Amino acid sequence: MAKLNFKKGDTVEILAGDDRGTKAEVLEVMLKKNKVIVKGVKVAKKTVKPTEENPKGGFLNKEMPVDISNVRKVEA
Repeated sequence: MAKLNFKKGDTVEILAGDDRGTKAEVLEVMLKKNKVIVKGVKVAKKTVKPTEENPKGGFLNKEMPVDISNVRKVEA
């Protein structure tokens, strides 16, 4: 397993995709999948069924993982 150069809280720049050029903070590192979750990047709408806590259900905006090859660490 390769060692990643990212850790939670690092500032990174997105190199590819719709969010190219965006600088944001790393929320989670997925070591085994070689992916990171970046705050406010690659946001998808997830449908949520009604539950006791959320009786109306609806939609939830959720950040999806980005491959580490599409991310570069930025020195702050």
